[in-house]
Amino acid sequence: MGRQDVTPDLGPEAIRAFTKGLLEDLRALEQIVSRGMIESGVRRIGAEQEFFLVDHQFRAAPVATSLLPELEDAGFTTELARFNLETNLDPQELTGDCFARVEQQLRDRLEMARRVARRHGAEVVLTGILPSLTKSDLSLDNITPRPRYYALNEALTKMRGGTYRLQIEGIDELHMEHDSAMLEACNTSFQVHLQVSADEFAARYNAAQAMTAPVLAAAVNSPLLFGRRLWAETRIALFQQSLDTRAASPHLRELAPRVRFGEDWVKDSVVELFQEDIMRFRVLMATEVGQDPFSEMEAGRVPRLEALQLHNSTVYRWNRPCYGISNGRPHLRIECRSIPAGPSIVDEIANMAFWVGLVTAAVPAHPDLTERLDFDAAKSNFLAAARHGPAAVFTWLDGSQVKAFDLIKHDLLPLAAGGLRDAGVAATDVDRYLGIIERRVDTGQTGAQWHLASLAGLRNQGTRAERLAALTAATVTRQQEVTPVHDWPLARLEEAGGWKQNYTRVDQYMLTDLFTVNEDELVDLVAFLMDRRKIRHVLVEDGEHRLVGLVSYRGLLRLIANGKAGANGLGMPVKEIMTRDPITITPETLTTEAISLMRKNGISILPVVKNDKLVGVVTEAEFLPIASQLLEEKLRET
Repeated sequence: MGRQDVTPDLGPEAIRAFTKGLLEDLRALEQIVSRGMIESGVRRIGAEQEFFLVDHQFRAAPVATSLLPELEDAGFTTELARFNLETNLDPQELTGDCFARVEQQLRDRLEMARRVARRHGAEVVLTGILPSLTKSDLSLDNITPRPRYYALNEALTKMRGGTYRLQIEGIDELHMEHDSAMLEACNTSFQVHLQVSADEFAARYNAAQAMTAPVLAAAVNSPLLFGRRLWAETRIALFQQSLDTRAASPHLRELAPRVRFGEDWVKDSVVELFQEDIMRFRVLMATEVGQDPFSEMEAGRVPRLEALQLHNSTVYRWNRPCYGISNGRPHLRIECRSIPAGPSIVDEIANMAFWVGLVTAAVPAHPDLTERLDFDAAKSNFLAAARHGPAAVFTWLDGSQVKAFDLIKHDLLPLAAGGLRDAGVAATDVDRYLGIIERRVDTGQTGAQWHLASLAGLRNQGTRAERLAALTAATVTRQQEVTPVHDWPLARLEEAGGWKQNYTRVDQYMLTDLFTVNEDELVDLVAFLMDRRKIRHVLVEDGEHRLVGLVSYRGLLRLIANGKAGANGLGMPVKEIMTRDPITITPETLTTEAISLMRKNGISILPVVKNDKLVGVVTEAEFLPIASQLLEEKLRET
């Protein structure tokens, strides 16, 4: 959980003071490792659960700060957005029914969160990316009002030069810009921790790097962003692009992304990773460094290494090294950050058991792992898993090519089971949780596939907003059962509560697949679009996608009636007949306000504009489904 007491003003003196403390912490960590102070002989697991809060319309509910006073004492904390929360579970020794204990505590925590959320008109949902999330939910109005988050947003925005760009391609494509770090709030994960000793850290960390790809392939649960079908685990691309501080360079300079898999295997020590991150990445946030780590060690106390931990929290390795203190002793952990939240609690614990089992078993089973698997292949496998899930093809040991499905089922599930049993994990836990992974892969119904199959089944039903809300509603309902995702029935449209839940704001139903023209193009093109697309209005925009006018079907008829079309066709530029400065609305406009504007001004179309850019349109046709349902309801009443 991130520290909140950060310095908001990152002036040169503050940066220098913090950097000095950071370097001192790194030197202190080297001594802590070399002196054998790191705890060994015990292996613990732990987890952090991030989740979304949604309202009765299954839209993001920015109520986290209202809930927190009732939850803070129970291990809950804030995240970047006011529609997210996080809870940190108690560490458990890797033995006996440890995974069942983690599952039970997580169920208890989330049930507590649900009770509190419902008192505030909200509900809890576990999902990698909320299907019903909209771009308007990501305004700075929804940032959690804490110094850490303001400082993070300010620092990232300054480094990026002010614009956040996303470009992700899957079945659909997403190309968009945003003005803040709130894009990162689209993601929630189930972060798994495994404690390791200092002398085994390099081997265990390398095993984690190699084995994360097949675990992710089985765990994918985030195929949608803003209604677009992208990667099986879109979080991977989204998180990297939303927190990328690199600027374009005129030369081929190699710049490391802040969200990263890494560049090479670890050779000897955890210090290598911290050292590399300090060398590569500037300080994003700072705090006053009040503790001298060497004085603490001389006094027989364990230093907290506050500067090192804060800097580490701003470098987002998919497998992150962690330093901590428990029971007065320093320890090291590997944190797996790539596993998404959801689809269900039991699915998450199954993913956790699979990853822990593989990292535990891989070192004795493959002591020459880094010689048999090229690092670039491990990195490529990770990206392939994020794109394609179990259908990915991996480059595996000794350069062999293998389907993720076959590798998981025939090689890695038995390997993980052996690793867990050797660690002393109860057979009931091993069989239950790894059995879930096996059945999920056998059926092909990962969380990602359930989302896509549900969306396909809802095709031509309701609006896009209704379909995405139905996915969210179905997820909420099924998560309150103990059923894993491979047994989930597909989502149904009525689960979202009907049209009333999905016509509150314009961005829930506006058309975004627009056919527009430039003001200097021929009027003939406007006529062509109207005829072929069966539309009555064509919007006019400039090269920067700014709305400059509108041409109506009536305007074309008036042109012809007045004899101005000419013998050679319409043959004139659009700007001569377009209506300039049409009435517009924003995506956040309430539906009642949009209807009032149409009625008051006698118009049947409202272009939707955000930050001077055309983003959508609403016409009378979008209200026909509401009108027909209302009429039917009234007729039934009479």
